[in-house]
Amino acid sequence: MGLKYSNKINKIRTFALSLVFIGILIMYIGIFFRDYPVVMVIAMILGLLAVIGSTVVYFFIGMLSTRAVPVICPSCEKPTKVLGRVDACMHCDQPLTMDRSLEGREFDETYNAKKQTTNHHKA
Repeated sequence: MGLKYSNKINKIRTFALSLVFIGILIMYIGIFFRDYPVVMVIAMILGLLAVIGSTVVYFFIGMLSTRAVPVICPSCEKPTKVLGRVDACMHCDQPLTMDRSLEGREFDETYNAKKQTTNHHKA
């Protein structure tokens, strides 16, 4: 069995969704401190900030996904988006690249790093 790769857009969306649930959980915990209004208000504010943070992350990934290149996955033949030099299919996690110089190489997410990119062009 090979390594499991995941799509960058899906990773960020999962993080944003977890922020929503964490924020709601923090606010729910704040309800148990009704006898201590200061603690309850702090929990409510922290929970609200987590939910607002998730909104910001969702907005960010929405803007970022407009830069992603839409492609058809050669493995599952479903439409997906490639963000950066290397990415994985949103549906089947097939490693994908738009850079012809990386075709046939072992999938490595460090190819997206700016340092790696500059070193690659010098070689």
